[in-house]
Amino acid sequence: MPDVRSSYTDAVHFFDSVPPRELTHRFGSVLYVYNENILRRSCRALLEVSSHPGFRVNYSAKANSNPALLRIIREEGCLVDAMSPGELHNDILAGFAPHDILYVCNNVSADELRNAADHKVLVSVDSLSQLNLYGQVNPGGRVMIRINPGVGAGYHQKVVTGGKDTKFGIDPYTMNEVQAILNNHNLTLAGINQHIGSLFMEPDDYLSAVDIMLHFTAALPDALRAQLDIIDFGGGFGIPYHKYEDQERLNLARLGQGLHRRLEDFSAQTGYRGRFFVEPGRYLIAECGLLLGTVHVIKKNGATRYAGTDLGFNVLMRPILYDAFHDIEIYREGGVPDVRLVPQTIVGNICESGDILAKDRLLPELQEGDVIGILDAGAYGLAMASTYNQRPRPAEVLLTADGRARLIRRRETLEDMNLCFACEES
Repeated sequence: MPDVRSSYTDAVHFFDSVPPRELTHRFGSVLYVYNENILRRSCRALLEVSSHPGFRVNYSAKANSNPALLRIIREEGCLVDAMSPGELHNDILAGFAPHDILYVCNNVSADELRNAADHKVLVSVDSLSQLNLYGQVNPGGRVMIRINPGVGAGYHQKVVTGGKDTKFGIDPYTMNEVQAILNNHNLTLAGINQHIGSLFMEPDDYLSAVDIMLHFTAALPDALRAQLDIIDFGGGFGIPYHKYEDQERLNLARLGQGLHRRLEDFSAQTGYRGRFFVEPGRYLIAECGLLLGTVHVIKKNGATRYAGTDLGFNVLMRPILYDAFHDIEIYREGGVPDVRLVPQTIVGNICESGDILAKDRLLPELQEGDVIGILDAGAYGLAMASTYNQRPRPAEVLLTADGRARLIRRRETLEDMNLCFACEES
């Protein structure tokens, strides 16, 4: 049903089962809400990118590792990665088998590498040092290496992960050293991977990086290339965050055509019969998630109209970390659609001047008591949330395909935040 500003969620039937104000009444504010149907559609769209028999979609769990959502992703036929023991634990909890999990780590300890090896998952390392350490931990094992393709892409410098100015990846010109370490520890090179960055909206840079990876792989010695089971092109698939400006979507069909042709040609030319991975995180999970909060204060400081909410950067880090944009909807008891827009700055309840969710945003005039929805919050939302200012992390609710609102993570309590506190009397 139309509200003050809700045309996007109305159009995609996000809240068909339970209205947003009812959700905050039942489960509290702040609240992460996910739509199962939208998540499943995103999975299916990516799985259709290529019909090559080796093509796989490997979900990057760092975007959102709630086990209930991971189960849906697994049911749709995607694989998964992990970047920490915690993510690995959640992947297993969600039902992923070891051969369906890729452990993509960065600057980790011997104990962490040993934990991954003990779980029988394939590990990807991104430095000669880590490759040597993994060989010491798991001699005779299988391993992947992450190369730096020399190109990067992304909307913000902090999300570019390829090129000379990032910490990631092995220089492809050091393959003689890689080979020596592999030989020294009797390791099998089971795969290679790369990642150029996040949130690309045009296919060209990604396809250029695919070309670099395939050229690099084709140039490997035959004996080394014959060991490969996985060629992983990484992720970074973008979604349109400017929903109310009709921002164009990533042309997945054009990306798929270019990628599929390259996979077919490479396999025919080299005889490669292994798997090709893409690693989308955001594309699968961002649009199925929305963050609900409440306006508690309206005030003016100088010429600026502020709307004070419970949506501090402790529950959504992206705006303060990346200057990220999220569209905002407004739900009000008895509210009606309103197209009159006034500039307003929406802030949270954290004691920091930078706790700004949206600055001078043109929106219908907010009122105290309004529930607001932050769109596209499924990726890097709760996954990055903290207990800063000792505020507990919010609950998560899934709007299921059969119309129910199901709690999939309870709200953190004050006691939860202090479970590990060491009492002097204990």
